[in-house]
Amino acid sequence: MWPAQMATSFDSGSGELSVALATALDRCLRVRADEDLLVVAETTCAALAEHVRVEGVRLGARASAVVSSLRAQYEPPPSIAAALGACDVFFVLTDGSSISHTRARARASAAGARGVGVTSESGEAGPLCRLLGADLGAVARRSDALAELLTQAKVASITCPRGTALELDLTGGNGVSDNGDFSAPGAYGNLPFGEAFVVPVGGSGRLVPSTVAGMGRVGSDTALEIHAGALVDGSGPDGRALAEKLRAHGPPGLNVAELGVGTNERARLSGSVVEDEKMLGSVHVAFGASAAIGGSVVADTHVDCVVPDVSLLLDAEPILQDGRLLLDTPVRAR
Repeated sequence: MWPAQMATSFDSGSGELSVALATALDRCLRVRADEDLLVVAETTCAALAEHVRVEGVRLGARASAVVSSLRAQYEPPPSIAAALGACDVFFVLTDGSSISHTRARARASAAGARGVGVTSESGEAGPLCRLLGADLGAVARRSDALAELLTQAKVASITCPRGTALELDLTGGNGVSDNGDFSAPGAYGNLPFGEAFVVPVGGSGRLVPSTVAGMGRVGSDTALEIHAGALVDGSGPDGRALAEKLRAHGPPGLNVAELGVGTNERARLSGSVVEDEKMLGSVHVAFGASAAIGGSVVADTHVDCVVPDVSLLLDAEPILQDGRLLLDTPVRAR
């Protein structure tokens, strides 16, 4: 999908956003003339949504932009949910939240609409531009290779210098490659892209994250205790706050929903989970809903917890060592 010339970096200035959006709509989503493109944005992302709409019009699409208070609840309003399933392509811009694991998004994908979700804090486009300036072909190849390894693996062992020591059961899991190709009917992914992920079926141990979705960078004393595929306790103020937040959703909220491995060498530890989880040399473990990514647990929450500088074994074979990917590239996370 990604020819060699797409590895070039963006120019500075206003042209950077135009190139990023052209990459997203033309290269990732393959928006075609006469397709219905729906851009949905929270109020803080309204200006960025208009840029997306204009780029869609340039490609010949029938493009519309809708601004809505998406954060009022986990699921988008019914009118937005219906519109997502009625268009050909959707592009959703949120501020610190995501529609990825909502039932509305799953229904839209099942109806054949293809789309992406972009989390842009306060409408900031910088991280999107920077991460889409990576060697996108290399990101896709890493994502595909890791997805295959996750599918084949039965056990994942995760450690990090801050005290992570977690073992997850991946038996029967289907690894998914977030490789930037969202051109097929029903395809969905996040932008920026760059990970491979799988739904675990169990696991126990300790997770020490640096970034937590909805909380940003967390204290160094944050630790999460996992037993039998569920969060059982959190330590440190941030860990206890997260455990309390997830318990409010009952047992489904405590479910270990995802193991992901980042593959984008341009991503850096920023405190924004949408970037941090894409870091090459990191893994993330999520709690809550898994139904939208191949699991069976339905919940009105999905919280990713990112661990950088990680070592990862799949069936005792080293895949990451201290943040270095041991596959076909010497590139290390920055």
